[in-house]
Amino acid sequence: MNTKPSPLAFSSLDLHPDLVKNLSSLGYHEMTPIQAQALPPMLKGNDVIGQGKTGSGKTAAFGLALLNKLEVKRFRIQSMVLCPTRELADQVAKELRNLARTVHNIKILTLCGGTPFGPQIGSLEHGAHVIVGTPGRIEEHVIKGTLKLENLNLLVLDEADRMLEMGFQAALDNIIERTPLDRQTLLFSATFPDQIKAISDSIMEEPVMVKVSSTEDKSTISQKFYKVNNDDERIEALQLLLLEEQVESTVIFCNTKKDTQLVANYLKSEGFSVLALHGDLEQRDRDQTLLRFSNKSAAVLVATDVAARGLDIDNLDLVINYHVARDTEVHVHRIGRTGRAGSKGMAYSLYSDKESYKIGLLEDYLEQVITPELLPSRAVLANDRTQAKMATIQIDGGKKQKVRPGDILGALTGENGIKGADVGKINVLDNKAYVAVAKGALKLALSKLAKGKMKGRTFKIRHLTI
Repeated sequence: MNTKPSPLAFSSLDLHPDLVKNLSSLGYHEMTPIQAQALPPMLKGNDVIGQGKTGSGKTAAFGLALLNKLEVKRFRIQSMVLCPTRELADQVAKELRNLARTVHNIKILTLCGGTPFGPQIGSLEHGAHVIVGTPGRIEEHVIKGTLKLENLNLLVLDEADRMLEMGFQAALDNIIERTPLDRQTLLFSATFPDQIKAISDSIMEEPVMVKVSSTEDKSTISQKFYKVNNDDERIEALQLLLLEEQVESTVIFCNTKKDTQLVANYLKSEGFSVLALHGDLEQRDRDQTLLRFSNKSAAVLVATDVAARGLDIDNLDLVINYHVARDTEVHVHRIGRTGRAGSKGMAYSLYSDKESYKIGLLEDYLEQVITPELLPSRAVLANDRTQAKMATIQIDGGKKQKVRPGDILGALTGENGIKGADVGKINVLDNKAYVAVAKGALKLALSKLAKGKMKGRTFKIRHLTI
């Protein structure tokens, strides 16, 4: 008996069989709401505006549309994805490569600031199908003539609201005016301010609007609000909540870079396993911070909204708003980082009388009355600070030295090595690799990597400490 595929099954779409075959191996069994709404018009070639929060599945949505449209035998730049930060660009490129695993010979090139310009020119000379990058660096290549876009037929603006917030309007204009007029344009944004409407009106042709309600899964997130009178009470309230909950991974959002660093420094002085993430950090430090938090080598991350854009954590236990976000949709975007994929999440917000107007706006937005909760007793100050279960080791060898994840795993778990269960995430970059190991196995892991060989040679290693 023939059974029709579920309307939410990827096989119900006009997708290349190789792409459908790969999706189940990646754990994509049914489309998310934004994928179900956006993919049909995208696959037909329509311009699409997608509005949805982090974790909604938008990257896979535009990724599948992009790969389905690609002509692999035509070795020209056919698609480009613009992202606000290098972290997000790396994340998008990684997902595109995963989605393209069963389609051979696709070349995806990442072009971002914070890395040398020269090698990027060399990579462009060798050609690519897909470019993923940040507006500043892409604009630089376009102006210098090292990146030619005459064959581009699909342009994606990912997190367009953040690109405008970061001052990339002129760069976007410069890039877009050098692309063919008959291209397909896909624009994704967590929020939809007037500026986004203006840019979409000027660069898109009769776009299909797809909006997934930001509050559709609010039932999976337990929201609580706590009132404080001054900064001293605020920082103590933060500490009380962390000590009461004792969870593995918490992100604390601050509205400014200064507050982000101050809060991180304070928590570190109080014995917490904490990292800071903001725009004043060097790119290398931001990359390592994201990597270490995502592989559970720190229990707490204090971050600004823009810097946290590349954050991709599957099981984030708790989000704390140290200050209420300036925009209600940003608040919803923040808390959407917990309770992803239907799991339960917690989101706590601290506010003072000066921020009461923001609470009023949130009440209207969420259609609920917000009542402040009682903070935990100060007795919890005697509790142990949650420490990270993993430690990160940096290896001074990567893809260009032919190092693969399997080589690192083998070196760690070989004769008299550590248990496979003590090895966490392995990230292999061009010239470096990072591996998370259980803290109890760190000493043996360092010894095995220092004395052992990968690809017939030894590499310098070091433990990344907070």
